[in-house]
Amino acid sequence: MVGKGEMMIDKSTGRRDFLKHAGWMGSVAMMSGLPHAALALKDERVVEDAVLPAQQEEAPKDHIKFSVCGISHDHIYGMVGAIERGGGELVSAWGGEEDKLAAFTKRFPNAKIVKTQDEILNDPSTQLVLSSQIANERAPLGIRVMKHGKDYLSDKPGITTLEQLAEVRKTIAETKRIYAIMYSERLEVKAAVHAGELIKQGAIGKVIQTINIAPHQIIQKHGDAGGGTGRPDWFWNPEQYGGILCDIGSHQVDQFLFYTGSKQAEVVESQIANVRHPDHPKFQDFGDMVLRGDRGLGYVRLDWFTPDGLGTWGDGRLFILGTDGYIEVRKYTDVAVKKQGNNLFIVDNNQARYIDCNNMTLPFGPEFVADVVNRTHVAQDQDECLLAAELVIKAQRNAKFVTLKD
Repeated sequence: MVGKGEMMIDKSTGRRDFLKHAGWMGSVAMMSGLPHAALALKDERVVEDAVLPAQQEEAPKDHIKFSVCGISHDHIYGMVGAIERGGGELVSAWGGEEDKLAAFTKRFPNAKIVKTQDEILNDPSTQLVLSSQIANERAPLGIRVMKHGKDYLSDKPGITTLEQLAEVRKTIAETKRIYAIMYSERLEVKAAVHAGELIKQGAIGKVIQTINIAPHQIIQKHGDAGGGTGRPDWFWNPEQYGGILCDIGSHQVDQFLFYTGSKQAEVVESQIANVRHPDHPKFQDFGDMVLRGDRGLGYVRLDWFTPDGLGTWGDGRLFILGTDGYIEVRKYTDVAVKKQGNNLFIVDNNQARYIDCNNMTLPFGPEFVADVVNRTHVAQDQDECLLAAELVIKAQRNAKFVTLKD
């Protein structure tokens, strides 16, 4: 059986063929050591393959004008793409790094390049400002943006200190503007979006726990996550990038809050380490944390040790445990099976299923543009967004630094 709105893929291809082959090889290898009765046993597990049907991308229903103010990280390209899909029109851009600005100009030749941030902040036609500026500079910029009557979408981490967080919350209350953070590992990963839909439908019952495994690669040989040309100086300085738990951990804590539905949460414990980067003694290449929410539990592991042999920048995995089943999302690859991402596995009381989610459309861009127009928070809950930021800042601040022996 397949889920509602799904269709079967050809039985002669894909994962089922791989599983059957693996099972047959295992049977041959073990046959001589098995009793005759055991050979007659049939595996009753049901393993179904499904691919979500292609979804028609609808024309944007809304239109806004937006600008880019800070392009220190290449995540800005995905952010611009999401807003353009939602009906956003890019009108101007500012960048502090000449090489980044040159690449951005080549990608978006119609955008007006301005010399100062103030030109964007004082432009009455700009409704929304996007930024992937150096991480610890994003919140101060966002506060200025909101005080100029505009909404703001920051790359993660959107905030790096509790002092910044307090000022962000104060400014939101005063201006009624939107302060959003692009947690792209949930918002822009199709399988992660579908996992949320399945949970909302009750497919695995009440969510008990999320486990996020989030390996990354410093110098990327494959993929487009922003590190293919080496890393800038600020990348190695935790005061600027926020530290490993605050930086890449913000993705994972956002997922913990979203999938468990927790409105209140705390960091039970956290730890960080620099295992293999002595030339950058302040850098953290490993970190993990345990989370406790009012509606679920969470564990997050982060590292910068993706080997070149993987074929992409990281084998990001999400495990969601429910009272009536569980989901696994293999976001960017399916190791040793196929290189495509957006792989979702779901097991419930009836069957085990694999779902290829690559045909989905992503809702964040259209929903966020609509939020800007309608003054709503459909694309991202404002309180949840800032709670994720608060938790990772606290996890980073209170983390135990661990030194491992060689």
